[in-house]
Amino acid sequence: MKLNSVKETDVLIVGAGPCGLALACDLARRGVRALVVEREPGLFPGSRGKGIQPRTREVLDDLGVGDAVRAHGGPAPVGMAWQNGERMGEHRMFRVAEPTDAEPYGEPWLMPQWRTQEILLARLRELGGDVAFSTALTGLAQDADGVTARLGTGTVRASYLVAADGGRSTVRRELGIAMTGETVDPAPVLVADVRIAPHALDRLNWHMMDTDAGYIALCPLPGTEDFQLVAQYKDGEPDTSADGVRAVVAARTHLDAADVTEVRWSSDFRPRAALADRFREGRVFLAGDAAHVHSPAGGQGLNTSVQDAYNLGWKLGQVLRHGAPAALLDTYEQERRPVAADMLGLSTRIHRGQQERGAATQQLGLGYREGPLSAGRAGALEAGDRAPDGPAGDRRLFDVFRGPHFTLLAVGTDAELPRPAGPALRTHRLDGAYEPYGAGLFLVRPDGYIGWAGRDASGLAAYLAPLGLGVEETIEEV
Repeated sequence: MKLNSVKETDVLIVGAGPCGLALACDLARRGVRALVVEREPGLFPGSRGKGIQPRTREVLDDLGVGDAVRAHGGPAPVGMAWQNGERMGEHRMFRVAEPTDAEPYGEPWLMPQWRTQEILLARLRELGGDVAFSTALTGLAQDADGVTARLGTGTVRASYLVAADGGRSTVRRELGIAMTGETVDPAPVLVADVRIAPHALDRLNWHMMDTDAGYIALCPLPGTEDFQLVAQYKDGEPDTSADGVRAVVAARTHLDAADVTEVRWSSDFRPRAALADRFREGRVFLAGDAAHVHSPAGGQGLNTSVQDAYNLGWKLGQVLRHGAPAALLDTYEQERRPVAADMLGLSTRIHRGQQERGAATQQLGLGYREGPLSAGRAGALEAGDRAPDGPAGDRRLFDVFRGPHFTLLAVGTDAELPRPAGPALRTHRLDGAYEPYGAGLFLVRPDGYIGWAGRDASGLAAYLAPLGLGVEETIEEV
């Protein structure tokens, strides 16, 4: 995509990783004009963020890519420990729970990051959007009405700008926002996507070897012929060349260098945990790795990033398309920064062996009970809780919620439902009781969390007004 010398848009998104693409998809379905720019000539080519947690699977399903994620990914293989070329035994890498009506995804799903990005880009194009590749941001300025961004291809004027340009964010540096954190582990890590001769290593297990030089792991990536290789270096620096990758495999495993038939991508990093001092500067927002960087342990980074986008998208939509006050955008940092801080701590503890992967890493328990948009409680739920899935006649509740709208849900109550004043709010009555909700009225936000709850609609209109929503008369049923 080529830009004219000056272009106007509602939202400029810098960075076409999972966070930026998810945000662009969400804005597109809200009718918000978004331009995504990416300095690289194409999508990120590596598998790095390969673990998709159950909560993120719900998000991706709502964005319209659930079927593609199911088709191209798969469950994590069982871990296999090796020593001196011998198998020592299996162990599960992640907590696995049986799916329930309320929680339809019981385990993480593995899919290379490049595939996740391809799926999101295809969805964005279906929605009429695209990415301007080979387009770097070189500077920005903002005023009371918008942001002017200087790009290598021209100038863009946007109402808002979102930095989704990674841990070395150009936008964050332009704004002078500091990152506060620590080195989680001083030992550098090599990560690579490799292909291995079929006779040399099976794809049934996630293979792990612990050596004096550092650990090495080879994980088969579902939907591909690749393995993701991860190797720690207790001494020295990783050699990311193809010969270097083959050498570490030969030195630390029972495989020969020639068994690595192809090195498709490689990189290195030092595990670090850091949080931006703030997520907003005027009309510019930080999201994803631009706002927080994690150790990869526990698979939280990509997931937290996608959920940043999911939180910010609906708020930008309400302000830009439904007349909500701009103050609504303040709640992005108020809700997401505490979550990111908690996830940083979780990833660090898992990396250091102080906590095991479990329910917390699946992110189904995350919520905003203490957030500024949470009001009331009813039945089994409190405002800020994740809205559970469940049967809804011949559909699922997630089918009812799917889309850019709010849903006022009545469960196990005869309380009257108010009539929405516009299409951004819909109503649904669930016949009979449903234990995960109990009884009451529940306003489900577009990102799948309970915003307001009550035994009846008293106080609902006052809650809706700052969101750019309204209700009219009550109606007996929907």
